[in-house]
Amino acid sequence: MRAAWYEHNGAAAEVLRVGKQPVPEPGEGQLRVRIMCSGVNPSDVKSRAGGRPVRWDRIIPHSDGAGIVDKVGEGADHNRVGQRVWVWNAQYGRPYGTAAEYVVLPAEQVVYLPDSVAFEAGACLGIPALTAFRAVELADLGPDATVLIIGGASGVGYYAAQMARASGARVLTTVGSADKAAFLRGAGFEETILYKQEPVAERVMALTNGAGVHAIIDMDLSTTITLVDQSVLAHHGRYVCYGSNERGVVPLNYGAWLPRSLSLHFFLVYELTGIQRERAVNGVQALLQRELLQHHIGQSFELADIALAHQVVEEGGSQGNVIVKC
Repeated sequence: MRAAWYEHNGAAAEVLRVGKQPVPEPGEGQLRVRIMCSGVNPSDVKSRAGGRPVRWDRIIPHSDGAGIVDKVGEGADHNRVGQRVWVWNAQYGRPYGTAAEYVVLPAEQVVYLPDSVAFEAGACLGIPALTAFRAVELADLGPDATVLIIGGASGVGYYAAQMARASGARVLTTVGSADKAAFLRGAGFEETILYKQEPVAERVMALTNGAGVHAIIDMDLSTTITLVDQSVLAHHGRYVCYGSNERGVVPLNYGAWLPRSLSLHFFLVYELTGIQRERAVNGVQALLQRELLQHHIGQSFELADIALAHQVVEEGGSQGNVIVKC
């Protein structure tokens, strides 16, 4: 099969190779998926660049993808052959991801993809949509809640905004450009804040008449945590965080948190418990079936150009999720 892989950490153009690899065979309880589209996430490019040392002889990257089940192993459901599917955690803790024509995974990591959802969109569900679902779940939103979503036009942020809206919450978002703000307005999210041009805390307080928000869903703890010091998070508010550009010590102003009974919730989508994962997968599936999710697809690349795809993600040069067609 054709696949992309790397054997050492480094720059995309220097370490990524494309060529032939053996076609994997499904073992007991496993399904083989003919991958049509592979999603490129920031964690994929960070791992390749050196975020995690290479633990195997070679790594076929990417955790997300979508395609068609073409073979099943012993003990797996033969009725799943021919089923359209999306996958999660394909390359987490193992060397074989979705940047290839085929991937083999345990049956529970291979999820039915409705006919109404394109393979390109299916390749965005594993990390972005499941992260968004868990973040909104932890934010504990209701019909009277207001949430501030950091990076509302990002892969995770856009899904989170839609899921929060589906729960009945009022959604405020930050964006990095007028183009991204226009994109969100086109999807019905009018209350956007251009964080590079406007004081975010002042805008939030103006939009909420000084009340602040019930929750913040954050992609970068190291820069956004200062909003708490500016009273953006209301009493008993929840700060939900799934990432940080600063991986070391991030100061927290205890005096700003305790008197308002605020809570901080971290999670890593790769490490959801079985119950959390089941709720997230079922929740995303329900939204897909009801056609309540729009998908923000950015640039698409052929497998031969996977290095370019990684570079675009690293540089932040694409609006929407970056896809590699396999």
